[in-house]
Amino acid sequence: MFKRNAPKTGIHCYRRWRLYQHLDVEEDIDDMEETNEDDGNDGDTLGSQDTAAYRSIIVQRVLSARMEQAEQQRRHNLFQIFFVINNRRARVIIDSGSCNNLVSSDLVKKLGLITRPHPHPYHIRWLNDSGKAKVTQTVRVYFSIGSYSDFADCDVVPMQACSLLLGRPWEYDTDALHHGRSNKYTFMHKGKKITLLPLTPSEIVEFDRERLANDKKTVEAKSEIQHVTNQIRLKNPVLLATKTDLAEINAVVCYAFICKDALFSWEDMHHILPPAVTNLLQEYADVFPAEIPPWLPPIRGIEHQIDLIPGASLPNRAAYRTNPEETKEIQRQVQDLRTADGSWRMCVDCRAINNITIRYRHPIPRLDDMLDELSGSIIFSKVDLRSGYHQIRMKLGDEWKTAFKTKFGLYEWLVMPFGLTNAPSTFMRLMNEVLRVFIGQFVVVYFDDILIYSKSLHEHMDHLRAVFDALRAARLFGNIEKCTFCTDRVSFLGYVVTPQGIEVDEAKVQAIRSWPTPTTVSQVRSFHGLAGFYRRFVPNFSTIAAPLNELTKKGVPFHWGKTQDDAFNLLKDRLTHAPLLQLPDFGKTFELECDASGVGIGGVLMQENKPVAYFSEKLSGPVLNYSTYDKELYALVRSLETWQHYLWPKEFVIHSDHESLKHIRSQLKLNRRHAKWVEFIESFPYVIKHKKGKDNVIADALSRRYAMLSQLDCRIFGLESIKEQYANDDDFKDVILHCKQGRTWDKYVINEGFVFRANRLCIPVGSVRLLLMQEAHGGGLMGHFGVKKTQDVLSTHFFWPRMKRDVERFVARCTTCHKAKSRLNPHGLYMPLPVPSTPWEDISMDFVLGLPRTKRGRDSIFVVVDRFSKMAHFIPCHKSDDAVNIANLFFQEIVRLHGMPSTIVSDRDAKFLSHFGERYGISWERSCCFQQLVIHKPMDKPR
Repeated sequence: MFKRNAPKTGIHCYRRWRLYQHLDVEEDIDDMEETNEDDGNDGDTLGSQDTAAYRSIIVQRVLSARMEQAEQQRRHNLFQIFFVINNRRARVIIDSGSCNNLVSSDLVKKLGLITRPHPHPYHIRWLNDSGKAKVTQTVRVYFSIGSYSDFADCDVVPMQACSLLLGRPWEYDTDALHHGRSNKYTFMHKGKKITLLPLTPSEIVEFDRERLANDKKTVEAKSEIQHVTNQIRLKNPVLLATKTDLAEINAVVCYAFICKDALFSWEDMHHILPPAVTNLLQEYADVFPAEIPPWLPPIRGIEHQIDLIPGASLPNRAAYRTNPEETKEIQRQVQDLRTADGSWRMCVDCRAINNITIRYRHPIPRLDDMLDELSGSIIFSKVDLRSGYHQIRMKLGDEWKTAFKTKFGLYEWLVMPFGLTNAPSTFMRLMNEVLRVFIGQFVVVYFDDILIYSKSLHEHMDHLRAVFDALRAARLFGNIEKCTFCTDRVSFLGYVVTPQGIEVDEAKVQAIRSWPTPTTVSQVRSFHGLAGFYRRFVPNFSTIAAPLNELTKKGVPFHWGKTQDDAFNLLKDRLTHAPLLQLPDFGKTFELECDASGVGIGGVLMQENKPVAYFSEKLSGPVLNYSTYDKELYALVRSLETWQHYLWPKEFVIHSDHESLKHIRSQLKLNRRHAKWVEFIESFPYVIKHKKGKDNVIADALSRRYAMLSQLDCRIFGLESIKEQYANDDDFKDVILHCKQGRTWDKYVINEGFVFRANRLCIPVGSVRLLLMQEAHGGGLMGHFGVKKTQDVLSTHFFWPRMKRDVERFVARCTTCHKAKSRLNPHGLYMPLPVPSTPWEDISMDFVLGLPRTKRGRDSIFVVVDRFSKMAHFIPCHKSDDAVNIANLFFQEIVRLHGMPSTIVSDRDAKFLSHFGERYGISWERSCCFQQLVIHKPMDKPR
């Protein structure tokens, strides 16, 4: 069988994957005789031969004469075929008796497929050697064969029968029809009829035999063919077969491959790509050549020009002296500037020409702003240009200004070299011009690094195509070896970008972890420069790095002591275990927490309780003498200055543990400093919320761990003794062992012999725990608090396991609490009256006494209110009226007009408790709330 309209290529005959013969085939092969038994079929007939890489076409002919025997074997054959899964050939069984699609766990692990938990785990039998397997994971598998590509959701099982088993779900989704006698599947796919042909038993046996042989020895004839991702890649297709080889062909199955050579090796890619991306890269293979074309770059309208300062003298320096090895390398690179990784790179000293060059300042994008644009994206690709500077032409007439001398003569650059003062500006101008319409939409550019970000794979494919079209139009070429495509985790300019946020690059973490102890001021500056790049990940960076900054001051002698060593190691630890920072989402509300301590200020910007960035600053000079209120206000001002570009557009919340900041807007008298700060703060749309200091642990952590050590000896006597108790304490002996070996253990650190966990001093078992509980519960200004408050006081500065249990036992045994505290429970909440449903069914009544006497001698008012309509009757009466008179007034003024109510609510006045109920047969029910009475209307009695 042949695929129609195949491109011009070659036919290569193979026996057991060895190349035997090459024939030329013209572009149009429509007239060739088709050997498929389904002649006249308008669709594609696909067999395992269609799994060759990159639209390979395999023509299979069974040349053996034993057709009858093969026909009999077909009655017992399963349908087996080879599919391409992530550019790997895999054996597939299609079994209509399987109720699920299954994939081998070995294949999932080998290809790095992303699994997800199975919604309904179950057990399955017979597919592996153990006879039983539990299914707990599922994965989506993309596969293809020839022009047919599809995917299936499969359960992951450890099976050896095949790599992929397609069952009833696949048959149902494709509406596939199985032909029993011919053992083939036919179905419609994207408007085209697809026919799948199975492997023959001899092919299966041959494949298994070759697979076992390949595991034991190297594949023969390695010079004739190359294996690329388990596919055949042709290197020298012009090979002829001998007579002996042709004679052997008559007795075996022969495969003829019509294939295109791979444009580049996919083994160099860092991850498995979806088929759509693979096809896209093949389509734009000219954008990613192995080498830059030898001709000069085009004139794009943006060339590098060198404008000299008027009147400046031109430099004329002698060539640098070089040894013979360097001389040969210079000669080679002058002739061929292509540089391999790890080899020498030629660099011309351009300082002389830079000194007399007029500098042009082109804006370079801020890294923070570029990272902010990635919020909400879940898939990323990074394109790196190949020798980006050399893809820009020098301006015509300025080439002579780049001349450099060698022992072999004077040379001029025709393309932009490294080292020129305005080269970065020229490069950014070109990149902004080429990708202008995409920047800020789905592209960020930093010199030769192009990051493409999207919110879905389908959208990402459109974005990639748009960028590739722009690069092709500008004739800019990428370096495929340094590119990353369609990933959810990409390294970009020292950060690792994920859908969840940004992290510190592991390569930089390794450099920080292995950084030796500085011995000079320049080494301190180098470490501080690298650590300062990631300061947004460290909550109190300025305070921690303060001892190192002191060494870099002018006139301060270099002395590396314990304080500097502790700060150096702590910075390395904080950067090694840096948290994940969320990318800002400008559709959500920002929250700002700020706090000040005696030596520093700090803040954290958050969204939904997840940190976006940290800020800290060490106090110095007159700021150290500020009052507590001024330091808190200063911390707020500095935090707003740092993140004002986030906070100005939309209302945000400020959390502070200083209560007076809540009333900043209502202050009547302000000094000059406060007035300046308040004017700046009022330019923001903010809302201040007070947060208790014990809850504001993020911003409040600045320098308090160091201050605590100096205060402990004043608070507790004999504290030094706990250092010796750690080693024998069951709670902390393992912690001591791990920390001394340099390993971390659940936020534990050792400082001056004391063990801290998250800035809290760890207390071993002993009398010190009892002393601390006594002080926190009833000592000093403590007022014999309950369990929760006592534990809150302790947990602010101290830690030990099962602290709550110990506090509960201590408070329960406190004699003072038993004597002074009430044992009775407080009153419960008031119970509201039920809501009435109709007027004058539920009423309330009471008296207003002590009023001035009227002409008729009445000095009180009998008030009756309908609880549904709030209608009220005010009936004059005498204070001396007894229950009989009140009952008569009630029936004359209320019952006569509105009828008998169902319930009456009143207090326990004696006028209602006596003759009122007895005369009219009304039952009284006492309520427990406010000593009220509920009066129920009696049932009508038969007369």
